[in-house]
Amino acid sequence: MGRPPKKRPQPVPKTPLEAFLLEYLDWMQVKNYSPYTTRNRRIHLEFFLAWCAKRSLAEPNEITRPVLERYQRFLFYYRKKNGQPLSFRTQHACLVPLRVWFRWMARQNHILHNPASELELPKVGYRLPTVLTEGEVEQVLAQPGIHEPLGLRDRALLETLYSTGMRRMEVINLKLYDLDLDRGAVTIRQGKGKRDRVVPIGERAAAWVEKYLADARPRLVVEPDPGNVFLTAEGESFSLDHMTFTVRNHVAAAQLGKMGACHLLRHTMATLMLEGGADIRFIQEMLGHSKLSSTQMYTQVSVRMLKQIHTATHPAAKLNPHAKEPTNGQPANGQPTQLTPEKPTDDEQLRDDLLATLEREAEEEKEE
Repeated sequence: MGRPPKKRPQPVPKTPLEAFLLEYLDWMQVKNYSPYTTRNRRIHLEFFLAWCAKRSLAEPNEITRPVLERYQRFLFYYRKKNGQPLSFRTQHACLVPLRVWFRWMARQNHILHNPASELELPKVGYRLPTVLTEGEVEQVLAQPGIHEPLGLRDRALLETLYSTGMRRMEVINLKLYDLDLDRGAVTIRQGKGKRDRVVPIGERAAAWVEKYLADARPRLVVEPDPGNVFLTAEGESFSLDHMTFTVRNHVAAAQLGKMGACHLLRHTMATLMLEGGADIRFIQEMLGHSKLSSTQMYTQVSVRMLKQIHTATHPAAKLNPHAKEPTNGQPANGQPTQLTPEKPTDDEQLRDDLLATLEREAEEEKEE
């Protein structure tokens, strides 16, 4: 049994604020927060501490609401290296960790009063996410050269992203034992929020994955096999940047006039299924959204129902998309199948929440 990896020594805090930040980050790890959530909060809070250091602010009790409002104005007037201002969404993302951190310090009795409790955050406008049409996404899928191992891998990767709507980290972490291609299902372990879920994968995507596993992956793998489904040319698991770079290159090669990577296919999958008539709550389940804004989510639906609605509404779910299928939830045996949850809700609000959540996710991925 190998030795455990050595832990990097913790930096020595120079101010009480830095000490409380290190304690807060350690608390997040103990509470099993995602490494990416922890990293993003650390980045935003260290940016705030650098601003404080330039103004000789070192003690928590020196941070008052007027000080935080000055920092908020600083973010508004801040310019990046290219001269562009921070978007209101980015300003919002910088301020939210501050509110959470000061609330934590108040609860831990490190400060008597939370100065960020009444800090007004900038309003974030709602934008429709960029999506591809069915024809455009087929152009993207056709870009990889499937006669080479890496091209076959990329085709299987693109098909998986498009069919399942998985997040890039979920695809990176996908293991061989998570695939159940005979049943058309994929298990996603420890997705966002550390939740497991099972999602359908269409026949076409499953066929490409099977071909990749048989013809390309054995030529890429290097022992010891990491067990990840998708491997780099070096036989290793993908990094976040490598995954984004790979998908973005194929989107750019299609020359559609639209930019994007993994999340573009996630947006497209959700939008095309909505246009195909899928109930929004089934799509929420596929995407792994436990909660959208203030909308309370429905209970877990069965994988069988998810598979039915995926097959009925996803344009690439079938190997032969022109084959006749029963309509209106009527299976071949003539017995109706209930594909819609019984409790009615405001579908327009749910749709808006769904698209807004997808856009927020895309912004978060840019920050990672």
